[in-house]
Amino acid sequence: MIRVGIVGVGNIASMFIQSIHHYRATGSNKGLIHHRIGRYGVRDIDVVYAIDVSKYKVGKELREAIFQPPNQVPKLVDLPPTGITVRMGKVLDGVAEHMVDDFPPSHLPEPSMEELARDLRDSGVDVLVNLLPVGSSKATRFYAEVAAMAGVSFINCIPEFIASEDRYSKLFEERRATLLGDDIKGQLGATIVHRALARLVSMRGGEVIESYQLNVGGNTDFKNMLEQSRLHSKKLSKSLAVASTQPDPYDALNKVFAGPNGFIPFLGNTKVSYIYIKASGFMGLPVTLDVKLTVDDKAMASAILVDAVRLAKVLNDLGIYGAPPWASAPYFKHPPNLVKSDEEALEELYLRLEEYRVEVDPKYVI
Repeated sequence: MIRVGIVGVGNIASMFIQSIHHYRATGSNKGLIHHRIGRYGVRDIDVVYAIDVSKYKVGKELREAIFQPPNQVPKLVDLPPTGITVRMGKVLDGVAEHMVDDFPPSHLPEPSMEELARDLRDSGVDVLVNLLPVGSSKATRFYAEVAAMAGVSFINCIPEFIASEDRYSKLFEERRATLLGDDIKGQLGATIVHRALARLVSMRGGEVIESYQLNVGGNTDFKNMLEQSRLHSKKLSKSLAVASTQPDPYDALNKVFAGPNGFIPFLGNTKVSYIYIKASGFMGLPVTLDVKLTVDDKAMASAILVDAVRLAKVLNDLGIYGAPPWASAPYFKHPPNLVKSDEEALEELYLRLEEYRVEVDPKYVI
């Protein structure tokens, strides 16, 4: 089994936990990107530890906590008792001022880094997953250091640059733990669709003149991102993910805008993305693409997370520590090294795993 700890018991945590039990109960592989990575299937994942700071969630049994406000993911499966009580974490900058009514912090004492590292070791956590709100810069770095101190692998799902910083890669390598990130892609989310279209333009001899991606949604992620000061790394991560498909990514970055743009409460967990590309084609003649994408925001992230958790465990089993760029590239918007296309990223992942005799099923023909 892969023993997983979660920081931030929000909507993605709810979808992720429920999805594990869905696949375990049904025996189905429908909707999974990879059925197996090495010897691990999705049914080998077990969430054994959880941290939050909200008074609605701290102290509650995990299967109850994932349905507490402001979570909006509905009850999709009947969960058995987990025996896991949500632990009080460190607040730091994890709760924006305008989100205090949504995430009112518990008044329980906040633990030290040493206490949390001991918790992770005592709980036998293999992989700690960061699902804090966007803009949690100090809190993300705090938990990354907790994981490193405990010798536990860390997956950074938000746009704070951890795996893509040499300092953290070296820290995790020293502590014999694996680091993946940063900023998780969706299975068929706005960024990967935008990247595919921009790459198609370049691959067919065209040139992207200008492009934007506008996203709206109704969950607390979008409400949290109304505060512009928390968005710098998010916009950079998303925009650079698209610009990196072009011949000169940093020049293209001046022509690309991608980021959250609106909170519409009645949308709930539905995310609506509007993608526009103005391109120059044959003989300089114009080409315009307009795409509307509608997805369940949390299902998109969870589909990637079940792969990333298994990959982190496989790498750690192999003794591959730190932040190998090829491991993060298929799954994250801001990996340690930029890649031109998701096809190339997936191909390199397969080749590297083959070198270590790790089987992946299914493999997609590139």
